[in-house]
Amino acid sequence: MKRAGRERGGIGWEVLSLPLLLGFWQVLAMLAAHRLFPTPIAVAEAMATLALEGRLLEDLGKTLARALAGFGLAMALGIALGLALGRQAWLDRLFSAWLVVGLNLPAIIVAIVLFIWLGLTETALIAAVVINKVPLVIVTIREGVRSFSADYDELARALRLDWWTRLRRIHWPQLLPFMLAAARTGLSLIWKIVLVFEVLGSDGGVGYRVSVFFQFFDVTAILAYTTSFILVVLAFEYGILRVLERRAFAWRRA
Repeated sequence: MKRAGRERGGIGWEVLSLPLLLGFWQVLAMLAAHRLFPTPIAVAEAMATLALEGRLLEDLGKTLARALAGFGLAMALGIALGLALGRQAWLDRLFSAWLVVGLNLPAIIVAIVLFIWLGLTETALIAAVVINKVPLVIVTIREGVRSFSADYDELARALRLDWWTRLRRIHWPQLLPFMLAAARTGLSLIWKIVLVFEVLGSDGGVGYRVSVFFQFFDVTAILAYTTSFILVVLAFEYGILRVLERRAFAWRRA
């Protein structure tokens, strides 16, 4: 009962978080009283106008498609490679330097080189996203595999469980928190990378349109595009990731 009460209280504070942010923004805009610091209401009006009369929805769709494609490929490759490195110590040692390089390789350099090699194409953009994201997923999953309890593996051998039962009953529950962490950090990173790459070179998308508005110092339009994108990110966080997290760890509240 106490745990449920604490959870309801936490949700209440979360509900207040966004209105508090908007109120803080409104106060700052009123104090600044300048066209380069629009109010939330002005940004909302611009967002509605751009959605109905401009290309906001089209640009948002392009950015989301690129981000989801990069996210899916990066997660699939990262999980597979992370499992391999986590289970095989010699593979981990062999490719440890590769991971260090991948984690510290500037994203902007990867994008520029791929744009030069492949041109300003969707393939180059998505490949740049995947290359920048995969090392982080690998490291997260590898650490998850390393944290597996040896007692559970011994129990599985004693009970002579087949590989599918081991995966479903023993490995999957232990790895799931690390997969969710990789997904959450991955999405937060990929959104930003895609926008930067779109600024560098693309035929549309949120980043591309923001760079156009920047040339005209149209802060209201820039914030309108930014806000629309943030709303999508919040929808993913609270409508998908949080739901999956609650269902995955429902046993902890039982």
